[in-house]
Amino acid sequence: QVLLLYAYNTQPVKVSNIKIFSSMSVFSGHLWIPLARIISLRKELSNLKEQVEILMQSSKSLSSALESTGFLEQSETPSKKPQMSVAKVHLDEKTEEMAKRCLSEVKALLSAVPALSSPLTEIPFHVTLQSIASLEDMFDPANGCTITEENLFNWIISLLH
Repeated sequence: QVLLLYAYNTQPVKVSNIKIFSSMSVFSGHLWIPLARIISLRKELSNLKEQVEILMQSSKSLSSALESTGFLEQSETPSKKPQMSVAKVHLDEKTEEMAKRCLSEVKALLSAVPALSSPLTEIPFHVTLQSIASLEDMFDPANGCTITEENLFNWIISLLH
């Protein structure tokens, strides 16, 4: 078993005195999770991240090809696009099923009553390379992570309630 410790805040927090601290927007807790399931999930998330990188690369190649032939509009030049790591990735059917399996396992691990956790039928946030990397880091027993993407953050805290 691995002890997952978590803490999050839903509003910015200003701490002026560490001895006297109370905030209605700061939450913390813990969950015991079987190590074998964490290892399995990390492997699946790593495979998913690799697949997302491949999709991003092929999308980038297609975008470059269209740009060089003049098919992109002026507003779609690469300099005005968001960074690739936070850009929403359009998933193919195989990758979408892989993502649903991984996220269903995340949901089951973080749910208060895992036995009642049903598999996901749709992905609850925009899949980006950063969101998948954050999930992979979240289930790293040695390190952990800070989640900054709003949609992913909201989904994770909804599971922890």
